[in-house]
Amino acid sequence: MSAPDPSTPFVRTVPDGDDRERLVCRDCGFVYYQNPKIVVGSVVEHDGRILLCRRAIPPRIGYWTIPAGYLEEGEAAEHGARREAWEEATADIALDQLLAVYTITRISQVQLIYRAGLNDPHVAAGPESQEVAFFERDRLPWDELAFPSVHWALQHHAEVRGQPVFAPRANPADATGDMR
Repeated sequence: MSAPDPSTPFVRTVPDGDDRERLVCRDCGFVYYQNPKIVVGSVVEHDGRILLCRRAIPPRIGYWTIPAGYLEEGEAAEHGARREAWEEATADIALDQLLAVYTITRISQVQLIYRAGLNDPHVAAGPESQEVAFFERDRLPWDELAFPSVHWALQHHAEVRGQPVFAPRANPADATGDMR
């Protein structure tokens, strides 16, 4: 659902039975819930190397990231992760399993990051990427990564490498995701 039309009579108030302020229509009582955005992405490994995309769009233009982006309404998380890999790196990926769930409260985001491989090794920069590249683990551009959660995902991926089954990871204990 899109944001309420500014010409409608929405006011900030605590609806009956709720515990926080919401936007509520003064005329009909409709409550407009503002909820976190869901991001889906994947750490894609091929021949022991990790696929990264150099961002061509804000924020953090020119920094490296994993293929990831916002989940669309009505879209399954797994489909969104595959779509984002295609849009950013023309990568046809096979998801293995959920690698991590990160909560970034400062920007009201929940990130679902998968472990994945390639169905086809041919990749190229999509419209949201300046370039794409495969990196050996010991050559990852740690100082040029776009977001803290990209660091976490790459570290968590290394932790579970070769494990057929593992519990999904979360924000590191000492990190909230609220820093840049």
